[in-house]
Amino acid sequence: MTTSPLSTPLADRVSFLISQLGFHAAACFTERLRPLGLHPRHFGLLSHLSVADGQTQQRLATAMAIHRNVMVGLVDDLEDRGLVQRRRHPSDRRAHAVHLTAAARDLLIQAQRAADEHEAELLAGLDEPDRRQLVSLLQHLAQHAGLAPGVHPGLHQSRASSAPRFVAGKGFAEASSDVVAP
Repeated sequence: MTTSPLSTPLADRVSFLISQLGFHAAACFTERLRPLGLHPRHFGLLSHLSVADGQTQQRLATAMAIHRNVMVGLVDDLEDRGLVQRRRHPSDRRAHAVHLTAAARDLLIQAQRAADEHEAELLAGLDEPDRRQLVSLLQHLAQHAGLAPGVHPGLHQSRASSAPRFVAGKGFAEASSDVVAP
């Protein structure tokens, strides 16, 4: 088989490598969260709330750069599972603040541990200076592409989930077609 001198093998294309590793990382992380009944998009929202609890859905949607309808679906799903509560906002009677429940805080500890293990496994082939350099380069590329820091572009879409769902006080239940997935 003859290759053209202008042909670049996929294994030498940055876009292919980033896509390949991204797909692999996302699939592995989804599997790590599956025993907890979570999806990466839920982990992202719970993580955001863990550092900024009590925000309105609108403020959350803006901070996470996702459409408010997608945010409503995420919050509805987590509220149905007993992981968040909507309460009257203290300074805006028209709005509700979204708060983590104790069950969500407990689950988030386990999910963060899974995320840490996932990252350690994913980066096992790099030493610490190379890890820092990789993160810096990827942050630079994401910024250049206009991506919101810490926000996965997949949050803009609604898709059904097949993972079991964690429901506070009830344990795990099979997913339904109205669950929003990563």
